[in-house]
Amino acid sequence: MSPLPSPAVPSLPATGAEPLADEEIARGLMAGDEACLAAAYRRWSALVHSLAWRSLGDAREAEDVSQQVFLGVWRGRAGYRPERGTLGGWIVGITRRRIADSLAARTRRLRLVAAAGSQLALTDPDRDRPEAALDRVLVSGELARLPAPQQRVLRLTFYEDLTQTQIAERTGWPLGTVKSHARRGMQRLRVRLEPQGESVFDASTLHA
Repeated sequence: MSPLPSPAVPSLPATGAEPLADEEIARGLMAGDEACLAAAYRRWSALVHSLAWRSLGDAREAEDVSQQVFLGVWRGRAGYRPERGTLGGWIVGITRRRIADSLAARTRRLRLVAAAGSQLALTDPDRDRPEAALDRVLVSGELARLPAPQQRVLRLTFYEDLTQTQIAERTGWPLGTVKSHARRGMQRLRVRLEPQGESVFDASTLHA
């Protein structure tokens, strides 16, 4: 697994050092002892990663969740209450919330990709809904990061509902060039918006 992000985890104890009890880790963590954060990471990171992996089915997302969990443990340590449960149980609770957040973000990315692929993100009849406005902002933000030719082709597609033949006539570019820009642009959007290992959009659905 990737190393724990800032704050940096101190070096592991020297060989032969006795492991801390859960209660000692909890007390040290609440007191701001980074060595106890390191001890908590060593003790529960495998469990956290396993829970994330089983729920998400994606190694990169599971690693991201694991990092977020222990960053949340450190930042939220003052909120831990020993009388309400064990430190391990508290960490598992944080893990479940981060997994839920990750699944919600994944669902939103997939919906945006599907909407972009079917050209609904910017021409949705429900465009007055707050959610639709946010979708348009997010898709437009990703479009703005594309190379200029790809961006122009996709903006003409999404905003003006032009076919690729009409775009070729508008821009003066060969139809093959327009199709290439459209395909590459949608592939880049897919990479930006889809989670690793999933593919819900085929750039060939752009109308010619």
